[in-house]
Amino acid sequence: MSQKIIIKISLLILISSVFHSCKVPTVISKQENTTVPDRFVNSSDTVNMASHNWSTFFKDQYLIELIDTALQNNRELNITLQELEMGNNEIKAREGEYLPFLRLGAATVADRAGKYTWDGFSEEDLKDNPERGPIYIGDFMAKADFTWELDAWKKLRNAKKAAVYRYLASVEGKNFLVTNLVSEIASSYFELIALDNLLGIIERNINIQSNALSLVQAEKDVAKATLLAVNRFQAQLINTENLQYEIRQQIIETENKINLLVGRFPQHIARDTSGFLNKDFENIRAGVPSQLLANRPDVKEAMLQLEASKMDVESTRANFYPSIQLKAGLGLQAFNPIKILNPESILYNIGGDLIAPLINKNAIKAEYFNANLKQIQAVYQYEQSILNAHIEVVNQLNAFDNYSKSFKTKQKEVEILNNSVVISNELFKAARADYIEVLLTQREALESTIELMEIKSKQLGSVINLYKALGGGWK
Repeated sequence: MSQKIIIKISLLILISSVFHSCKVPTVISKQENTTVPDRFVNSSDTVNMASHNWSTFFKDQYLIELIDTALQNNRELNITLQELEMGNNEIKAREGEYLPFLRLGAATVADRAGKYTWDGFSEEDLKDNPERGPIYIGDFMAKADFTWELDAWKKLRNAKKAAVYRYLASVEGKNFLVTNLVSEIASSYFELIALDNLLGIIERNINIQSNALSLVQAEKDVAKATLLAVNRFQAQLINTENLQYEIRQQIIETENKINLLVGRFPQHIARDTSGFLNKDFENIRAGVPSQLLANRPDVKEAMLQLEASKMDVESTRANFYPSIQLKAGLGLQAFNPIKILNPESILYNIGGDLIAPLINKNAIKAEYFNANLKQIQAVYQYEQSILNAHIEVVNQLNAFDNYSKSFKTKQKEVEILNNSVVISNELFKAARADYIEVLLTQREALESTIELMEIKSKQLGSVINLYKALGGGWK
């Protein structure tokens, strides 16, 4: 067999091996399902309260100032902003990988060989006969190297796209953090006002019960009441007085929770406590479920993470194809620094590399399979975020409706019991009711009023949670 035939056969085998090595394994992919119901509960109104900026949604100026301060000083938010900067730098790093590299360098080396070596002997010979050559022994070089990996299969560009999607996802993650921060401050603020009003109710009931105790003591002095009645009234008064200390502690803790979110040391939280039971929000509208995909930062974050995972699959797929790299170098080199600027000292090189995986591709396959599995995971996470967002909205819509109805019902109960307190006191003065009826009426009125405050707090909280669930608060 002639040498030419052997070379041709060898080339054919090499080419077929390269093509075989470029074969990409088959994987099963999954497409995301973004189908959502046409409406929430019984409403199909497209007007969405999440479109309102938080500074216009909340009318309380004290609350607006707290949120504005928190967006500047909150430590967790500032940590996230630094992560955003790192993500932006990652994009620049990925972009630089598919651009040409040009490196400049210089080097100098001085050699001194031992006298009793061949190099040392040559050096001594040069000293005795300087006309035979230079007396400098060394290496002096200045060089520019050029390298460029041709991104023929878009491996590097897809890696950059993945980094861009992850950066955008981190932006949405920051927005989701802002949404949570705004809603948490607002919820804590209204909880604090509710505690203030609850403390006021306790203090008013202390006055009412103190007056009742004075009345029964006067009745005892004229033998119209017993010591047992005085003790029962006094015990109830002490019990009510004790309630205020727990509420005061809750006020301190709630204030400091807000201070922590705002990013400052403990201090008094300025607030407007008037008219708490009459506080309400206008335009409680949820829009349609499809708007969640555009409004909810966590849903958009999951979507962008999915897009990034798709780019990862494409990038790892390119590992099965040959990589092409161009190289070139131009410089000056001489063993005598005086000669380095001579034209004869110019050096250059130019070439290219074509590298393809041939055998033992387990690592490449594993990376490709894992990228595909992560893409499937990202699909499920995206779908889960949509489902979770929808359920949150439905829950809060129902919560607002039920707490609003409960508030109206409880409000009627409180009015009746407060009237009953006045009636029971008048009947007791007229000896037409015993002290047990007075005590029970006072206790029921106090408990009912406390429950009314709690229901109102939950009603306001459901509106704030609905605003957050719809994707409001980050704009």
